[in-house]
Amino acid sequence: MGTNKVRTSESESRLPKPTKSGSKKDTREVAFIAANAAEAKKSHGTLVLDVGQVTVLADYFVIAGGETLTQVRAIVDSIEQALSELGFRPRSIEGKKEGRWVLMDFEDIIVHVLHERERNFYKLEQFWNHALIVDPAEWLEEEEVEPPQLETRSVKRTTRKQPE
Repeated sequence: MGTNKVRTSESESRLPKPTKSGSKKDTREVAFIAANAAEAKKSHGTLVLDVGQVTVLADYFVIAGGETLTQVRAIVDSIEQALSELGFRPRSIEGKKEGRWVLMDFEDIIVHVLHERERNFYKLEQFWNHALIVDPAEWLEEEEVEPPQLETRSVKRTTRKQPE
C-alpha cells in the first residue's frame, strides 16, 4: 500500500481558492458554509468531521441526512448554490439523480448527503469515528429571527375624581 501523506499546513491544501470578490475562504470555513446550507433545508443530524489527520482524501467531511428523496436533492442543491456563490464548484457530484446517497467532491471537502435509510445502514459516522467531530457550536449559524412587532396603541389615560 502507499504511504499516507499528512498535510502539514493549510497552504498545501487545494482550497482556498479566490472568489469572484478576490477574498479567500479557508477549508474549515467552507465546510461550515456547506453544513449551514444543509441545515437551511432542515437536514437531520448534520456533522462536520475533521478528517485531515486520518486520510488524504479530504480535510473535512460534511455528513447530512434527509427523510425523503426530494429533501436529499434539496439539501444538495442548497450546498451547491451556497458554495458556487463563493466561487467553489464541485469536481463531481455522484448519486443526485437517485437521491439515496449523494457524494459531492469539493476536493478538500467531501459532502455526503444520505437518505435516512442509507445513513442508518452505512453509519458513516461510526466508520470515520477516529476523525474529530467539529462542535456544532463552532459552525451552526443561528437564524436571525426578528422579534415580532407588537402593535402599539396610544392610550389616553383619564383620571377619575375621587369623591370627597
